[in-house]
Amino acid sequence: MRARTRLESIFTAVVHRNPGEGEFHQAVREVLDSVAPALDKHPEYADAKIIERICEPERQIIFRVPWEDDSGEVHINRGFRVEFNSALGPYKGGLRFHPSVYLGIVKFLGFEQVFKNALTGMPIGGGKGGSDFDPKGRSDREVMRFCQSFMTELYRHLGEHTDVPAGDIGVGAREIGYLFGQYKRITNRYESGVLTGKGLGYGGAQVRREATGYGAVFFAEEMLRAVGDSFDGKRVVVSGSGNVAIYAIEKVHQLGGVVVACSDSSGYVLDDKGIDLDLLKDLKEVRRARIASYVATRPHATFVPGRSVWEVPCEVAVPSATQNEISAADADALIQGGCKIVVEGANMPTSPAAIRAFEQAGVRFAPGKAANAGGVAASALEMQQNASRDSWTFEYSEQRLHAIMRDIHDRCHATAEEYGVPGNYVAGANIDGFRRVAEAMLAHGLI
Repeated sequence: MRARTRLESIFTAVVHRNPGEGEFHQAVREVLDSVAPALDKHPEYADAKIIERICEPERQIIFRVPWEDDSGEVHINRGFRVEFNSALGPYKGGLRFHPSVYLGIVKFLGFEQVFKNALTGMPIGGGKGGSDFDPKGRSDREVMRFCQSFMTELYRHLGEHTDVPAGDIGVGAREIGYLFGQYKRITNRYESGVLTGKGLGYGGAQVRREATGYGAVFFAEEMLRAVGDSFDGKRVVVSGSGNVAIYAIEKVHQLGGVVVACSDSSGYVLDDKGIDLDLLKDLKEVRRARIASYVATRPHATFVPGRSVWEVPCEVAVPSATQNEISAADADALIQGGCKIVVEGANMPTSPAAIRAFEQAGVRFAPGKAANAGGVAASALEMQQNASRDSWTFEYSEQRLHAIMRDIHDRCHATAEEYGVPGNYVAGANIDGFRRVAEAMLAHGLI
């Protein structure tokens, strides 16, 4: 009881100190709701004010990003890098280029990243960054000029032993290439380990592109295995149709499940024969078309505009689009449709009300900080290869990723049982990640 009272006081202070940052408040609330048992068991965490220190970023960087478009017009965007916690290693986390980016989004993502990275067992801290720049509709040269301007400020805060960004929404291989080129130009160093998600020709790693989607499905496979089940014949729905969704679909099909629906911001496609992955990759990775175009090639499929993909009955749901995409109403629809497992492929895609609904209905739920840790795990593996000037095969890299995801699942599962909430992956993930960071912070003293 004393720990819960203390945590309520801490949360009130976080909201007061960070006004208007709803996503950050939500991320903090979700963790604080789980870790009271750990504080009761380890009073030294409270004495050292570990929670208060974890909720305050070590460093927040905000900067101006001027750039020129192809017509000669100058634009001004805002850049961010929140270096949240380095207790376990250099800051590690992606860069997001999207109009919705503001400090609260970056802080929520960075806070989540601290625990996600801790769960991998790899020596990496947590951070996140990005800009309100929108690369959609921009030419390659415009994107290059923006990335060069962005890195001209950010480079001074980076380093393979300091802060190692990767990609996120709006930041793919093209953007990483431009960012790395500018970093190399300014520093006069070929420091491969300063960015991950690089192209295979200049220090990138096999399976990095597939890792988040594959990892989420590997986690779901372990959840099924824990209750004596498998993906064989399972009906699955995956939201989104970007990188995470595409490779989640690919791995589900490889494991014997059938993904019957996926989506984009315009609506969703229902294909009861199973999503045609080659067609989806062509639409999204080559033609960059809307999901509605899917039915032109697969006329038996149905495109449903402006509706939620969660109305499609399924046994396993993998939300892989964006934050808070599953509302309480969506959760009810999934429960009514027979869903038994929800595994977050995106960052915090499930609203708190939806999580409560799943818990009350007995739906097993895996939070993103555990289930989508495959991306950052593969980034850490890329860092290992860069440090040793090595390059691994696809098969070996996938084996390493699979082993990491199995270990994350097993520790979340075991921690939930240890603290008296068996099957509660949210509590298991939060407590295990928190303990790892807390122990390192205690060891380092008051920093």
